[in-house]
Amino acid sequence: MSDPIQDAILARLAKVDPQGLGKASIEPAEVAKALQPEQWQRVLPKVKTTALGMMRRGQLIITKKGKAIDPGRMKGVIRLRLPTTEERAAMPPMPDDAGDDLD
Repeated sequence: MSDPIQDAILARLAKVDPQGLGKASIEPAEVAKALQPEQWQRVLPKVKTTALGMMRRGQLIITKKGKAIDPGRMKGVIRLRLPTTEERAAMPPMPDDAGDDLD
Protein backbone atom coordinates (compact mmCIF):
# COMPACT_ATOMS: atom_id res chain seq x y z
CA MET A 1 0.00 0.00 0.00
CA SER A 2 1.31 3.41 -0.93
CA ASP A 3 2.03 6.05 1.73
CA PRO A 4 0.84 9.51 0.58
CA ILE A 5 3.49 11.29 2.67
CA GLN A 6 6.29 9.15 1.26
CA ASP A 7 4.94 9.67 -2.25
CA ALA A 8 4.82 13.45 -1.66
CA ILE A 9 8.43 13.49 -0.39
CA LEU A 10 9.69 11.52 -3.39
CA ALA A 11 7.66 13.62 -5.85
CA ARG A 12 9.02 16.86 -4.38
CA LEU A 13 12.58 15.54 -4.46
CA ALA A 14 12.15 14.44 -8.08
CA LYS A 15 11.21 18.01 -9.00
CA VAL A 16 14.25 19.61 -7.34
CA ASP A 17 16.70 16.82 -8.23
CA PRO A 18 15.45 15.35 -11.52
CA GLN A 19 18.70 13.46 -12.13
CA GLY A 20 18.52 11.80 -8.68
CA LEU A 21 22.10 12.78 -7.88
CA GLY A 22 21.46 13.81 -4.28
CA LYS A 23 22.53 17.41 -4.86
CA ALA A 24 19.27 19.25 -4.18
CA SER A 25 17.29 19.19 -0.95
CA ILE A 26 13.88 20.17 0.38
CA GLU A 27 12.46 21.22 3.73
CA PRO A 28 9.96 18.87 5.38
CA ALA A 29 7.63 21.89 5.71
CA GLU A 30 7.41 22.10 1.89
CA VAL A 31 5.91 18.61 1.83
CA ALA A 32 3.56 19.35 4.73
CA LYS A 33 2.34 22.53 3.01
CA ALA A 34 1.73 20.62 -0.23
CA LEU A 35 -0.32 18.01 1.62
CA GLN A 36 -2.29 20.31 3.95
CA PRO A 37 -1.88 23.98 2.98
CA GLU A 38 -4.19 25.26 5.72
CA GLN A 39 -2.96 23.06 8.58
CA TRP A 40 0.53 22.08 7.49
CA GLN A 41 1.93 22.39 11.03
CA ARG A 42 -0.23 19.45 12.10
CA VAL A 43 1.19 17.25 9.32
CA LEU A 44 4.84 18.25 9.80
CA PRO A 45 5.62 15.70 12.58
CA LYS A 46 4.25 12.90 10.37
CA VAL A 47 6.38 14.11 7.46
CA LYS A 48 9.49 14.04 9.67
CA THR A 49 8.64 10.57 11.01
CA THR A 50 8.10 9.26 7.49
CA ALA A 51 11.38 10.83 6.37
CA LEU A 52 13.16 9.13 9.26
CA GLY A 53 11.78 5.75 8.19
CA MET A 54 12.79 6.43 4.59
CA MET A 55 16.29 7.36 5.71
CA ARG A 56 16.61 4.13 7.69
CA ARG A 57 15.58 2.22 4.54
CA GLY A 58 18.19 4.09 2.48
CA GLN A 59 15.67 6.04 0.41
CA LEU A 60 16.84 9.51 1.44
CA ILE A 61 19.35 11.44 3.52
CA ILE A 62 18.43 13.84 6.31
CA THR A 63 20.80 16.80 6.55
CA LYS A 64 21.51 19.72 8.80
CA LYS A 65 23.68 22.55 7.54
CA GLY A 66 24.40 20.49 4.43
CA LYS A 67 25.77 17.44 6.23
CA ALA A 68 24.09 14.09 6.79
CA ILE A 69 23.01 13.66 10.41
CA ASP A 70 22.49 10.79 12.79
CA PRO A 71 18.74 10.10 13.03
CA GLY A 72 18.96 10.23 16.83
CA ARG A 73 20.01 13.88 16.59
CA MET A 74 17.15 15.02 14.37
CA LYS A 75 16.25 18.37 15.94
CA GLY A 76 15.69 21.84 14.61
CA VAL A 77 15.92 22.77 10.95
CA ILE A 78 16.57 19.76 8.75
CA ARG A 79 16.47 19.12 5.01
CA LEU A 80 15.81 16.03 2.95
CA ARG A 81 17.68 14.88 -0.15
CA LEU A 82 18.20 11.79 -2.23
CA PRO A 83 21.34 9.77 -1.47
CA THR A 84 24.28 10.10 -3.84
CA THR A 85 25.56 7.07 -5.73
CA GLU A 86 28.43 6.78 -3.24
CA GLU A 87 26.06 6.96 -0.26
CA ARG A 88 23.82 4.28 -1.75
CA ALA A 89 26.82 1.99 -2.30
CA ALA A 90 27.95 2.48 1.31
CA MET A 91 24.55 1.69 2.84
CA PRO A 92 24.19 -1.73 4.41
CA PRO A 93 21.39 -3.88 2.99
CA MET A 94 18.17 -3.53 4.96
CA PRO A 95 15.68 -6.32 5.63
CA ASP A 96 12.36 -5.96 3.80
CA ASP A 97 10.49 -5.15 7.02
CA ALA A 98 13.01 -2.60 8.35
CA GLY A 99 11.38 0.54 9.65
CA ASP A 100 7.83 -0.80 9.46
CA ASP A 101 7.26 0.04 13.12
CA LEU A 102 7.70 3.77 12.38
CA ASP A 103 4.54 4.22 10.34
